[in-house]
Amino acid sequence: MANDRNLVPQAFGALSGVRIVSTGTNIAQPFAASLAAEIGAEVIQIEPPRQGDPYRTSGMKVEAGEGHWVGSNWIQERRNMFCVTLDPARGPELLMRLLERADIWMESSPPGLWDKLGLDDETVLKRNPRLVIARVSGLGRTHSDHVEGSDHDSIAQAFGGMMANVGFPDPQPPGRAMPYIADYMTALCTLWSSLAALIHVRAGGKGQAIDVAKYEVVHKHLGPTMIEFFQRGAIAQRGGNKSPGAQPLDTFRAKDQWLMIAALREQYGRLCKLLGLDPGEPKWQHAAWHVNSPEGLEFDALFRDWVARRTADEVLRELGEIGVPCSKIMSSSECAENPHYQARAMHIQWQDGQAGTVKGIAAVPKFSATPATIWRGAPALGQDNQLIYGDLLGLSQSEIDALRRDGVI
Repeated sequence: MANDRNLVPQAFGALSGVRIVSTGTNIAQPFAASLAAEIGAEVIQIEPPRQGDPYRTSGMKVEAGEGHWVGSNWIQERRNMFCVTLDPARGPELLMRLLERADIWMESSPPGLWDKLGLDDETVLKRNPRLVIARVSGLGRTHSDHVEGSDHDSIAQAFGGMMANVGFPDPQPPGRAMPYIADYMTALCTLWSSLAALIHVRAGGKGQAIDVAKYEVVHKHLGPTMIEFFQRGAIAQRGGNKSPGAQPLDTFRAKDQWLMIAALREQYGRLCKLLGLDPGEPKWQHAAWHVNSPEGLEFDALFRDWVARRTADEVLRELGEIGVPCSKIMSSSECAENPHYQARAMHIQWQDGQAGTVKGIAAVPKFSATPATIWRGAPALGQDNQLIYGDLLGLSQSEIDALRRDGVI
């Protein structure tokens, strides 16, 4: 007999009772499901039989015993999930039965793939009218010239317009933001839009499909870039780390380390006084907002020299005393050792079923009444086949064995 109880052993978090079926691979879509799992959702991640999600071996190798290893990306980003194996081409009805019991289906695939398997929007929503479907792709489901790899993070950054704005001016090449910023932004968009649609369902509305195009998510985050083009014909240019319209907002080199410093408006005035300059003098008032003018370049040179003659800690102390925002450009080791990170418990330990005790990034953000919990490490391939197919769907042992023998799971 099928059992629709929540499979999470102990309810917790703001999304307790929400069931998500996730069928994508790598980062963008599964990371959306991962975020939901950390705040209480029951997430069933579906992987191809035998080889599994390639993300299992992504990142640095971590020992998993008996000569095996698992990728660091998998350990960090598949916590709290249930993992089952399934070849949808051989078992589309099995996936449909899971979707009938789900609140949200998150998937990422070339447009049209699921239609060929009879899992198009109309058919799925007929079987479960309350289901929210989030379909993630690189270029969108319509008018798409999809080719293999067009959903890659770097392609989304390039086609979405971000890469033209990242990096230093010509002749330096455009840069790409790391790590995989288009994927992670898409994950956030996928999750919030799925939850918005779920709120609509629970308010009496119907289920629906959401078309999440990775390049559109990137493009949406370009700020006023397109307004400036359409209204003024202005094309954004790469400027490195330096703000084009105010200073100092840039990276600066101290004796021993790079820093990021941002001193705008009244903070700029305090910095002028620190340098022995009169912030009321027209020359320095002009320099604040015209960074590439002779006055602006003179101020920049004076301030860079001031920073270069001090250690990073000295700069932090002196700028902190006058209320000017400044940060070291933090490495992994500095993040791990930083007292602020430690005070806010930003790094935690948990038990991973394959790698044992591991330490990594905690769940964020922090909820006051419904806190996140890491109750389970990233599961092994097919670890939950028996639980999901047997307990949740009610398949007999002989049926499960037959599915495994036939390569369906």
